[in-house]
Amino acid sequence: MRVIDLTHTIRPDMPVYPGTEPPSFKPANSYEKDGFKETLLTMFTHTGTHMDPPAHLFAGRTTLDQFPPEQFIGKALVIDCAGLPEGGAITMEHVKKYGDRADRADFLLFRLGWDKKWGTDAYFGDYPCVDMDVLAYIKAGGYKGIGFDVIGLDPIADAGLTRHKELFRDTDIVNIENLKNLDQCGDELFWFSCFPLKLDNCDGSPIRAVAWFE
Repeated sequence: MRVIDLTHTIRPDMPVYPGTEPPSFKPANSYEKDGFKETLLTMFTHTGTHMDPPAHLFAGRTTLDQFPPEQFIGKALVIDCAGLPEGGAITMEHVKKYGDRADRADFLLFRLGWDKKWGTDAYFGDYPCVDMDVLAYIKAGGYKGIGFDVIGLDPIADAGLTRHKELFRDTDIVNIENLKNLDQCGDELFWFSCFPLKLDNCDGSPIRAVAWFE
């Protein structure tokens, strides 16, 4: 079995969404004093490679802990959009070239190649985003989730989070941001898992996203 880690490491100096604070790691117990090591970790629920549920945008909508565990595992397909220029649009032409593989997937993962910019100011630039036709296709497709190797579903300048709201208003789906290594997954369906922490009333959670090939 070949396994690919699609997850950025959480560390104090990692990139975070503008306006939030990076994670904090503080020693709580030590080998020398207590005989074991334990760390106090403080971070936002949308840190690093993470997942949004509908409750991220709308009160009363589905939280992550309300989804069954099978929501977070299934067959995925990478939609390669790495040739797009800054500010470009992911359109149905990108999806259609994969034929019925896109319809058979549980997760559509959009590769922009932006993970190569991780750790630089360019990561917060004008990355391409899905257009509204692709968003309508996703909503109608019964997918478990979608994912991106950029920091947001919406352009970073869109404080109104237009696409998030359109996606989550009446669709039970998860949105994954800050993936990496999608270029290693090929253009066929593969097994994918993206389990979040099971936090009460959860508006988001870091995940360990993994692809594997039998």
